[in-house]
Amino acid sequence: MTEFWLISAPGEKTCQQTWDKMNMATSRANNLSTNYKFNIPDLKVGTLDILVGLSDELAKLDVFIESVVRKVAQYMADVLEDTRDKVQENLLANGVDLVTYITRFQWDMAKYPIKQSLKNISGIISKQVTQIDNDLKARASSYNSLKGNLQSLERKSVGSLLSRSLADIVKQDDFVLDSEYLTTLLVVVPKTSYADWQKNYETLAEMVVPRSTKLLSEDQDSGLFSVTLFRKAIDDFKHKARENKFIVRDFQYNEEEMKADKEEMTRLSTDKKKQFVPLVRWLKINFSEGFIAWIHIKALRVFTESVLRYGLPVNFQAMLLQPSKKNVKKLREVLQDLYKYLDSSATIVDASMDIPGLNFSQQEYYPYVFYKIECNILDFK
Repeated sequence: MTEFWLISAPGEKTCQQTWDKMNMATSRANNLSTNYKFNIPDLKVGTLDILVGLSDELAKLDVFIESVVRKVAQYMADVLEDTRDKVQENLLANGVDLVTYITRFQWDMAKYPIKQSLKNISGIISKQVTQIDNDLKARASSYNSLKGNLQSLERKSVGSLLSRSLADIVKQDDFVLDSEYLTTLLVVVPKTSYADWQKNYETLAEMVVPRSTKLLSEDQDSGLFSVTLFRKAIDDFKHKARENKFIVRDFQYNEEEMKADKEEMTRLSTDKKKQFVPLVRWLKINFSEGFIAWIHIKALRVFTESVLRYGLPVNFQAMLLQPSKKNVKKLREVLQDLYKYLDSSATIVDASMDIPGLNFSQQEYYPYVFYKIECNILDFK
């Protein structure tokens, strides 16, 4: 399972005893979970009022940071397109996979100095992740615009003869150009109607040049034919062609325009390649930064909630449990038995149960401090 439970319980005679007791009940005796100590440094406590206010702020910040981390990961998957299976190996925190980072968590003293107040530390994290979110929006907008324009041009050069660009199909020799009286039209004819076309195109209007049709290209269903006629017969010819299910494409041969389109496609393709590598690098770095910030917020929440619940002086053990998939329910029951003395009113609440008037889906409550961490950031369908 990539799900972890970050819990805390008050220190007994020593915090080591709290750890041993939990570990014995869950891991050694029953093999219900794999457990790790979760190291939280001695943070500045502040006043009770500040802790109560901070508890709500941290809950909102937790949700916000998780959403940003998931957005960065999802956008990396979008950018990597054909190599989506490689996304997971790019989703690292501090150069290691997410499970390793969490299970070996060490507070980053340089980024988040513990001499600062809890409020200041949460402010630093909030500012940092808000910046990542804003930068992501700007970078994604720029890259998506480029990608969208390129895809739009690429789409024009594929597909059916009825809709695709004809610029790369036709040549200058296929047209009568610079004539005051004559012009060349391009007509899409269903393959089943080739015989009808050859038999009737000269009589669809007056002034069609005899034997002027030529098959220029074919797709699965149709062929593209050229036909030369006098300019004054164009409207009449188009009308009669439509009646016979022959579609005249609206196309003017213009060498400069066609060249400009090709150059634009080359430019967009080059720009996309130029932006790709720095963008992926930015996503990797900022996914890591965001994820690290998220786990630090989890640590702050455990610290704050533990002080509010268990009181001062600060004396609790934070523990990280990786539940065994088959034993989630049993693990809950064992933890309940172990810590029910902390709060007799806290019974196990299944978040999936829908009890009218009670909204537990947002916040499960247990007698011990509990926060869930889901390491499966990307859910590939």
